[in-house]
Amino acid sequence: MRVISGTARGTKLTALPGEDVTRPTIDRVKEAMFSPLQFVLPGARVLDLFAGSGQLGIEALSRGAAACTFIDESPEAAQVVIRNCKAAGVFDRSRVSIGEAVRFLANTKNTFHVVLLDPPYNRGTLEKILPAVAKVTEEGGTVVCESEVSAVLPDEVGGLVKKKQHRYGTVLVTRYQKETAE
Repeated sequence: MRVISGTARGTKLTALPGEDVTRPTIDRVKEAMFSPLQFVLPGARVLDLFAGSGQLGIEALSRGAAACTFIDESPEAAQVVIRNCKAAGVFDRSRVSIGEAVRFLANTKNTFHVVLLDPPYNRGTLEKILPAVAKVTEEGGTVVCESEVSAVLPDEVGGLVKKKQHRYGTVLVTRYQKETAE
């Protein structure tokens, strides 16, 4: 697992052992997630919810995001995120917190330009959490979800509108855009 583009390109990242704990995103899927964000990321505030190894948020920081908040409920995963951020040279723009995603979303006063979601598969997590994610997403902001192909995600939820969905083997990548007030 490595950073595929930007200032930290080629940096090797580590993950906790066992795919039941963290599931590294393969390069082809990561590129599909980030290509549409190339003009959005510079200067953006990013949220990497269900951070795992932190690879998605680190990729965003490597590509020019101003800051990234990493959330994971595992203290061990949070330590891996910290090590990976330091290895990639992005720790100064990182905030790593241990906690449950739902609780974080309910309590944060911050909003984000880009939200990256890669929760555990086959638990219906995305369907449940998208309304709360919508509340912390800036108008015009982007939410990118990685899920199992069997996930059924809404076309619209809380002002988030599904813009694109594509299958990569056993992985489904879905991109939402937050509507702007008129």
